[in-house]
Amino acid sequence: MSDGPVYGGYGIALIRELGEHGLQTFRVANVRELAPRIGIAPAYVPVLLHRLVRAGLIERVKHGTYILAASMPGTTRLHPFAVGQALVEPSAVSGWSAINHHGLTEQIPRVITLTTPRKVVTPSMRGAQREGGGPEWIVGDDRFEFVTVVPHHFFGHEEVWLGESRVKIFDRERALLDCFAMPRRFGGLSEGLATLEEHLHELDLGRLVQHALTYGKASVAKRLGWALDHMGVAPKLLAPLRDLPMRGSRPLDPTRTDDGPMNATWRVRENLTSVEPST
Repeated sequence: MSDGPVYGGYGIALIRELGEHGLQTFRVANVRELAPRIGIAPAYVPVLLHRLVRAGLIERVKHGTYILAASMPGTTRLHPFAVGQALVEPSAVSGWSAINHHGLTEQIPRVITLTTPRKVVTPSMRGAQREGGGPEWIVGDDRFEFVTVVPHHFFGHEEVWLGESRVKIFDRERALLDCFAMPRRFGGLSEGLATLEEHLHELDLGRLVQHALTYGKASVAKRLGWALDHMGVAPKLLAPLRDLPMRGSRPLDPTRTDDGPMNATWRVRENLTSVEPST
């Protein structure tokens, strides 16, 4: 087999085959599977991929994982959410990225957030964390942040089409629940409260309550229940959250000092007006 320019045959044939199979994101194993169909010897696959990268026809996003470049005729730029999901599997778009996607905020995040049950070690940072966030991965002009959760907290995602890619993303209610489960990641509970209040009538409150129960942390359920209660949601809907057993009490906003009046119904200390502790 010739090692000639990729433009002259095998490279274009491979890209065409990848496109026909809907593989805008692909791995070396995908190429090895398709290679015999177009007469590519297995030993030549790494060389061909290297040549395609140098020619700008594909992009390497991490070791062994590639995407089709937008420079190819008939190929559109892969949505950044799809790129992020290709970096770590399984994963789902979450945080402000999901909240913005669902139209619950107009704020466009500078970093794309994804949640995964896997421990993430990025090539450049080797697991180091940037200030205020988790491991960060940079691909082109896009920055991706990965939040690792225990497996039973990885739920509530749906699949949506973005361009030609099918992407997992937390549904509206699951994305918003993280504001109450991990308020530090959102700059405090006030952000979640404001978003919830503004979009209360757009949400499936039954699903939101069920997500809180599935999450399995009483403090999260009580925090959300308190918020929904103060926004006038029917007590019957909130009963499962109210009746969930919890020992002791918790601060309503864990990013603030633990003082303020105690709410006996929800077993939370209403500390929203307290001064945040100095760092």
